[in-house]
Amino acid sequence: MAERSGQFRVYRVTESVPHINLQAVDSATLYTVYQTGYGDLQARVDELVTGDLVTATLAGDPAAEEEPWRIQRLERAGGVEMGFAVDIQPPDVARETWTADATVPLSTVLSEDDTAVGACVVQPRGPLPDGAFVPSVLTGLLPLEEQLDSVSGVEEPAAEALFLDPDPTDARSFSTPYGVALLFTERGRSLADRFRGQYDCPRGTEARPDFDPYGL
Repeated sequence: MAERSGQFRVYRVTESVPHINLQAVDSATLYTVYQTGYGDLQARVDELVTGDLVTATLAGDPAAEEEPWRIQRLERAGGVEMGFAVDIQPPDVARETWTADATVPLSTVLSEDDTAVGACVVQPRGPLPDGAFVPSVLTGLLPLEEQLDSVSGVEEPAAEALFLDPDPTDARSFSTPYGVALLFTERGRSLADRFRGQYDCPRGTEARPDFDPYGL
């Protein structure tokens, strides 16, 4: 057995799969961990939501790729409040940011009262499994830590993120070649509220679409 200690971002806390993905913040390594069976630690595990930042120690076998790891130690260290909406019309700023045939994420600064408070990032579907967007975010397959650590064009950490997919999670063909990440700093809360209202995604409610990640 090996141990890995550090900070991790929490992904895939969904009802359909009894596992959690923890994305290491200092590398591209993604760990799948058991969601139950922790005794006194279970209450802390049950409180985790997608977007939480935790300090943890994990134990597992790096050679057994199909076997989940176990959490040995866990402390919440913060987090980015995440919201999700699928099968929607992308905001104007996303359509204006997108460039045909783009192969890397593109971004536009979001401002309020002439102050930069966030960014709209459009992510090409091409490099993602089966062209998925929101499912890839929910499982941690889409690396985001760099953008969350420093919002493009604002150079402040994200406090909140909304992920918008123009198509449903089970789509087999796509109407739009990109997904949308709206990232907001602490100063961007009121602007985030306006987008949340537009996409019926109020803060403090469970907005993650449930899906089977093994169907990707």
